[in-house]
Amino acid sequence: MSIYGYAEAASLLAVSDDTVRRWADQGRFVPQRTVGGRAGISGEDLAALARDAANLPVEGAEASPHTVSARNSLPGIVTDVQRDGVMAQVEMCCGRFRVVSLMSREAADALGLAPGVVAVASIKATNVIVEVRR
Repeated sequence: MSIYGYAEAASLLAVSDDTVRRWADQGRFVPQRTVGGRAGISGEDLAALARDAANLPVEGAEASPHTVSARNSLPGIVTDVQRDGVMAQVEMCCGRFRVVSLMSREAADALGLAPGVVAVASIKATNVIVEVRR
């Protein structure tokens, strides 16, 4: 069983170390000890917190009125929009992640995309590469 320190868990969840500590105090998970003796969280508990944070659908729950097939929906803020005659390149910051989308200029104009606009990047891909760092 893998045990992650609070700082690493916080980084993976895009929250502060203090938030992870508060969650432990609130009983959202049972604190463990890392090999070095520091406070930590089990990989299973970390995965459960990640699922909660991602707001993944719960089996049997009623679908929301706005449903899409993409499961990777990242809320964020538009930081840059570059338009030319036909296309637009839209850059967003979604938490600590930078997402860039290419779309028609007409679509960007219709959505009113400009720096400072809050939006959701919905990502759907048939190929996803997963890397594990050790």
